[in-house]
Amino acid sequence: MSSLTLASKVKLSSGGQTMWNFSLKLTINRYLGHFIPVLALGVYQNYDTKPSVLEAFKAGYRHVDSAQMYKNEAAVGEAFRESGLDRGEVFITSKCASRHHGYESTLKGVDESLQRFGFDYIDLFLIHDPLSGKEKRLDTYKALQEKKAAAKIRTFGSAVKHLEEIRDAGFEMPSVNQIELHPFCQQRPIVEYCQKNNIVVEAYCPIVRGKLDDEVITSIASKYKRDPAQIALRWSLQKGFVPLPKSATPSRIHSNAQLYDFELDSEDMARLDALDRGKDGAVSWNPVNAD
Repeated sequence: MSSLTLASKVKLSSGGQTMWNFSLKLTINRYLGHFIPVLALGVYQNYDTKPSVLEAFKAGYRHVDSAQMYKNEAAVGEAFRESGLDRGEVFITSKCASRHHGYESTLKGVDESLQRFGFDYIDLFLIHDPLSGKEKRLDTYKALQEKKAAAKIRTFGSAVKHLEEIRDAGFEMPSVNQIELHPFCQQRPIVEYCQKNNIVVEAYCPIVRGKLDDEVITSIASKYKRDPAQIALRWSLQKGFVPLPKSATPSRIHSNAQLYDFELDSEDMARLDALDRGKDGAVSWNPVNAD
């Protein structure tokens, strides 16, 4: 049985090898000296963000996934300050969408996000989508690298599959790639690439937007006396992903974090793995194949 607690983290350290320990005592050596908590609260379409984040902090979450386009960076910052937590205890993500890509606009956008959060730095800054095209994507990565060098962001990443173009341009590779991931949409080629290249994989839509009435999932939930969302999240953790469940309901925020006192056996993991439908299993905007 895993002894991992909610505050457990994935370590990111330069130049090391990925250690995939499915007991969830997981260390990914990718980014020097910083850690990413293995479960996050997603706040997309959360119009009551401040109380939701405060509730998540009470439940033990220390990772919040926001974005410029969510228009709730300020509320996340307010919740953090009201929580009484130290800044070093929490991991905050933001993202820039394609309409704001480009070198100068990204530099400006990071500064504006910092101002809205009320922070001196942002832990992780992602390219939110790839739709601006290769030239602007690379200009955006260049700007993010400069902001990292200036200590305004601690690390950067993507929410796309366009990773080889970053390597080909001679840029530092992303530390994180965030994509839609759940038993029905497993995106195995991208996941395998990230694992081979020591890139942390974050999973959005990890509970399939509540569409968890599949017989395999419900039977496994009954076996472990858990709800289907907890089964999907535990599967994600045991795959080595960082899931980002979103909810504004206090009871659901808490139940989504109750994942560390059970472990799915290999047979049940295989049954969940077999649910993969490829791109047809996606339930959200999944722009990984954009040019």
